[in-house]
This record gives sequence, C-alpha cells and structure tokens, in this order.
Amino acid sequence: MKLLYIMDIRLPTEKAHGLQVMQNCEAFADAGAEVMLWVARRVNTPALRAVLDVWAYYGVKRNFVLSRVPCIDLLPLVAGRGGALERLVFGLQLGTFLLAMLIRALFTQADAYYSRDERVVLLLSLVKPRRRIAYEAHNLSEGRIGRWIQRQAARRAESVFAVTGKLRDDLIALGAEPERVFVARDGIRAERFADMPEQSDARRELGWASDLFVVGYVGRLQTLGMDKGVSALVEAVAKVDSSLASTCALALVGGPDEMAEALRARWLALGQDGARFLYAGQVAAERVPLYLSAFDVCALPLLWTPHFAYYASPLKLFEYMASRRPILATDLPSNAEVVVDGESALLVPPGDVDAMAAAIRRLKDDANLRQRLADNAYTIVMAQYTWDARAKEILKVLSPEC
Repeated sequence: MKLLYIMDIRLPTEKAHGLQVMQNCEAFADAGAEVMLWVARRVNTPALRAVLDVWAYYGVKRNFVLSRVPCIDLLPLVAGRGGALERLVFGLQLGTFLLAMLIRALFTQADAYYSRDERVVLLLSLVKPRRRIAYEAHNLSEGRIGRWIQRQAARRAESVFAVTGKLRDDLIALGAEPERVFVARDGIRAERFADMPEQSDARRELGWASDLFVVGYVGRLQTLGMDKGVSALVEAVAKVDSSLASTCALALVGGPDEMAEALRARWLALGQDGARFLYAGQVAAERVPLYLSAFDVCALPLLWTPHFAYYASPLKLFEYMASRRPILATDLPSNAEVVVDGESALLVPPGDVDAMAAAIRRLKDDANLRQRLADNAYTIVMAQYTWDARAKEILKVLSPEC
C-alpha cells in the first residue's frame, strides 16, 4: 500500500516528535508500505541546519521518501517575543503550509493519508475519501476552536489511533465511532538497543567516573515553557547525596541550555559538587543508547498536568525500558498503563521530592531490585512496544479499507 504521512514540523528537530515520525515511517516501510513523508520547508536552528542527512541523524534506514512542502516561515524573526505578533507569524506559517499541502494532495494519490495533525486530517477529509484517512492523536485539544477541529477530524477519519487509553475514551466522547478508535502507544526501534555497550565502556567514552551512582534523564527539559519535573529531580538527587558521602550524580541529556544552566545553579546552591552535574546537551538520536548505558537509574519525573497524566506516551519511557536500566517515574495514569510499581518501575507521587529521594536510595542500596525492575521492563517493551509491531498492527487496520 502507498502511505502518505503529513506533518507540519521542522525536520530535523530537537523535539521527540521528529524521532517518533521518522522511526514510524521506517517501520511502516519495513512492514511493506510504500511511504512518503511530507514535512514543512521551515527555517531550522543553526545547529540543525548543519545536518545534511536526516536519516543518518535519526539512525533510520533510507527506505522512505522525504519531501518538503513550501510555506512562509518568519518564526525565527519573532521567536520568544510572544504576544499578537508571534501568533500572527505562526498563523501565517501554518496557513501557508496547509494551503500548499492541500493543493499538492489534490494531485497525489495514496492508499492511506496519515497524520498526527488534526488540521491536516480535517482538510484532507474535504478532498479525499474517508476510507483512506487515518488520524494519530497525541493529545486532547484545548480551547473551543481546537476542540471543534479535533472533533471533526476524529469523526471524519476512517481510523483513529490514540496513544493512551484515556485519550481513546475522550475521542469517543467527542463523537468518534468506538469501533474505529484504537490504542497505539509509542515504542522503540529495537535495533537501537541490540548492542548496548557495557556501563564501564560507556562511561569511559563519556569521561564519567566509574564510582558514581548516576541518575539520568534524557529529553527536553521543558515543554511549551513548562518544567517537566526535572527541577524536582535535582532536589531529590541532592537530598539523597547529602546522606551518601557524595556518590550520586545527576546526568541530563537534552536542552535547552538556558534551563540546564538554571538547574545547574540550583544544584550548586544546594551544596552539590559541580563535577557531579553531568550535562550533555542535545545529542543525536544514535548516541542516546550510549548515555542510557552509562546511567544507573533512568528518571521520568513528569509533573501532574492533564496532558502528562492522561495523554502523554513519552518515547523516553520506552527507551528507558529497552536500556536494561531500572526506571524511576512519577505515578501518572499514562505511565501506569505501561509499567507497574514494584514490578517494572518504581513509581512515586508527582513532584514529591522526599518520595523520589527515598526511591533513589532504595535503588542504590538494592542491586537485586535494580536488576529485577530492569529485566521485567525490557521483557515488556520488546514483546509489546516496538515500532515494527506497532506499524504492523496499524497497517492491518488500514489495509482492508484501502
């Protein structure tokens, strides 16, 4: 089947959705689909403009076609200013992308038109048969207009794939037909974790001390200006370290740099050694397994927000599971759909620094617990949450109707 995947994103991007889209396109192609990916021709950051091979950057095979849709992108000129001007420029970029995409789609035939963007889905539904349209939902839209667009997209798409069970229920409540809505959680590219280096080798390459107990976090430190709980993690690791003779370290892999600097300042203010604040910044996807190998504990300290609690399916959770490292995560319903406290992770109340510190101490003191949690999580992710398995299940839904 010919599958056209459409997204209004910068590519490459420092955000997780770029990795998710690229790995899913690879998996669809591996499963037998002829895949075309359309993304916006947007102005990228200076660092990412230097990336000449997007497939290599994301560590995926060049088994699908990537094409860029023109648009008017002035966002770099007003980024960070906020207010009406930035909203106007964003609307110009989005509107010109959607118009160019729609015109181009009129002259492009595919068996399935697939998108994570409800605006794309709604417009495609005006010019393409319903039986060919698929919508992958990653959140519940806010605001009257956004909710209306999502309702129309969920109703007009032949197939809807929600990344959490709660999101599936809410899309049905919006009017999507229950038999057309499926849960398709995020996952991992199994090949990335097939040859994980030994911890000693990973630390030697990274220059990290072998005697540290490293609690690590991978990913953006904030989303839409919101702290993703990393501030609480800084406090928790510092709290643990005060009783462990300076053996704990905090490792952060991801940006933005300015927030990392603020977190480092807080670490130092808590009396911690700056040498044990291990900040790597943004790294290429292919190097993430190296950092995970160097960790002792993988942390997912998301705070409670409706999005994180009910609609997030964090790539990092599944990659943590594949890394064979124990996971410390906050006890949110979205996480609890995937891992179980005491069996495949330790779950603590969101934002509870004392509980997080106690869990880190418990993991540090109990090597058998670390091994058991890591082994159980690895078994689950490899059996249930690979992109290859996900792609095959989605194509089973799409193929009979195309």
